[in-house]
Amino acid sequence: MQIVKVPNPILTTPSKPIDKIDKKTMEFIEEAKQVLLATVNPKGVGLAAPQVGRGIRIFLTKPTEKSAISVFINPQIIWQSEEKTEGVPQRDRKFEGCLSIPNVWGMVHRAKEIKVKYQSFDFAQDKHLQPKTYNLKPTTRVFTGFMATIIQHETDHINGILFTQRVLEQKEKLYKITGRDEKGEEVFEPLEV
Repeated sequence: MQIVKVPNPILTTPSKPIDKIDKKTMEFIEEAKQVLLATVNPKGVGLAAPQVGRGIRIFLTKPTEKSAISVFINPQIIWQSEEKTEGVPQRDRKFEGCLSIPNVWGMVHRAKEIKVKYQSFDFAQDKHLQPKTYNLKPTTRVFTGFMATIIQHETDHINGILFTQRVLEQKEKLYKITGRDEKGEEVFEPLEV
């Protein structure tokens, strides 16, 4: 399983909802976890199913190195604050990026707080204690800060929207990394669109 890059059309096609979790879906989630954990430069903090070639409404998040991976199934943002971020919260560099659009960055203003309705799973077991089916469990939670930004980015993915579209809608600029300065920090130059 590899990360799909633009211009693959799966990245701009809305994904289909999941009605049940079976063994095949659980295997997909496990493989997607391994892909997310293997990302470097940049280190991924989220991964949506379309980014690994599956048009289903699932994404994973891992906001920090020490965070556990969370799985969101059929997520919907049901409320968002009017107050917006000035780029990515809790980060020195406020630019958003994407594993499917290498070396492209941009400022995206997203809701500071969101309420998300989604499903997670629990195991239904038979008498031999072998997982048979994975029941979807409805959950509703409020998220703020960096996690709220990640969820909005990944929800866009399963809706067929890329962060670059958000940057341009908000009349911001896209950037690429052209090297490092004498302090070793990344140098960004505007991209012509």
